[in-house]
Amino acid sequence: MAGSPIVHRLLRFAIPLAAGLTLVCAVGVAEQSGGADQTLDRMSDYVEQYYSRAQSIVSEETVTVQRLQRDLTSDGFARRLVYELRVEWNPSAAGDDSPATVSRQLLTINGKAPRPKDKPECLDPRSVSPEPLAFLLPDRRHKYSFKSAGVGHVDGRAVVMVDYRSLRAEEPKTEWRDECVSIDLPGRARGRVWADPESAAIVRLDEQLTGMVDIPVPRKKQHPGTPAYMTIERADMSIMYRPVTFRDPDETLLLPATISSLAIVRNSGSPRVRITQSFSNYRRFVTATRIVR
Repeated sequence: MAGSPIVHRLLRFAIPLAAGLTLVCAVGVAEQSGGADQTLDRMSDYVEQYYSRAQSIVSEETVTVQRLQRDLTSDGFARRLVYELRVEWNPSAAGDDSPATVSRQLLTINGKAPRPKDKPECLDPRSVSPEPLAFLLPDRRHKYSFKSAGVGHVDGRAVVMVDYRSLRAEEPKTEWRDECVSIDLPGRARGRVWADPESAAIVRLDEQLTGMVDIPVPRKKQHPGTPAYMTIERADMSIMYRPVTFRDPDETLLLPATISSLAIVRNSGSPRVRITQSFSNYRRFVTATRIVR
């Protein structure tokens, strides 16, 4: 379940920019080639089954937004948000709309219940964002190339690895709102998927930008002495999955444990930001009125 700052399976992460501006990047993902085809087909089947089950599950998501110094150590206090989170699955979604999305309801801000006057900050995750594995669905893979990366290990278990890379970089898309700017970077992602060799269940996903990207700042948003461009130097994301067991009926699913994101944006107000999302308290709705942990 994931989403976030962090980019469109695209990776979706948020970052504040120069002169009080903020960036939310969305980076694209993948197509296919050669020996990875059979593994990809099995992964696609798994992701479809995963979404059909995950839409009946609710979890608690804790988001920590931490600005960083040049050596990537913490710079000041982190902002901590807790949400109730669930996945929504719409297989008929067309075009660029994601068939799987994550919906959030804010529970606390820095340990306190939100007040009516509290407004989302630029780095806070969106109330609705794309779910990270949707790029592996059959009708989403045509934008990427895939290749087998052999066999590896995650937490001591053997896994198969598949690398992916966007096929065609598209023009960045920006949307300016007051002191924030949202930026989509379609077609600029590369990464690796780790999957169970028998079930094709995804156990880890890593993603990075294919290269640095310059984003022009509109003249009316520029301040005296500030550069006319922001440069996105780095945008990394890593998702780890863990088994979660449910009862009545008994079932074990691999669900997100953590998502870690790091963004470095030159010429920005907050040039280095790390966002960590952790997931707990998974519950399953088995009827309209019952919740099973």
